[in-house]
Amino acid sequence: MKVELEKVLPGEIEARSFEIITKELGDTPLVPGTEPIVKRCIHTSADFDYAKNLCFSEGAVEKALAAIKDGASIVTDTQMAKAGINKKALERFGGSVYCFMSDPDVAAQAKEEGCTRAKASMDKAAKLDCPLIFAIGNAPTALVRLYELIEEGRIDPRLVIGVPVGFVNVVASKELIMETQTPYIVARGRKGGSNIAACICNALLYMLKESGRE
Repeated sequence: MKVELEKVLPGEIEARSFEIITKELGDTPLVPGTEPIVKRCIHTSADFDYAKNLCFSEGAVEKALAAIKDGASIVTDTQMAKAGINKKALERFGGSVYCFMSDPDVAAQAKEEGCTRAKASMDKAAKLDCPLIFAIGNAPTALVRLYELIEEGRIDPRLVIGVPVGFVNVVASKELIMETQTPYIVARGRKGGSNIAACICNALLYMLKESGRE
């Protein structure tokens, strides 16, 4: 059997990929204004389930874009997500990307309290004095702690991206975030990951660039 490869120039691969995604989505209904995020998640994962399981609170995208323009920083729960976010694009607006998972004080708190580093890292993030976007792609305990901090009035995120992947408490932690009044983008169910968390952040940054709102 002879395999035929599609002839695409290197600089055209991404555009061609999005053409394929758009075609295969067909008439799949997407919330207006969320299409670039959904398509980029599919592009990152080759998983069309994101067209159905990505949930957006009302006005989440516009609120997220406004937060970035206001200089919001992004807090992640993995070094992988931190590495994947376009930091130069975020820095243009005055924001930074943080991941406290490897910090000695976070490790010490986690050991003392018998909790995960992800939970302890959210406590440290709550002390930051700037607008915050949380991009959680791995640890449901981070989402649960965020929910608690929000309910206690100790933190007021401009957006929570809740896309941890896995089995234990993953689904429930996402549902908790969706019960708050905080703007959210959540991948309902078990799917997600650090790559998806970074992807959503980058999609928002690309949207600002493409709209000329940089």
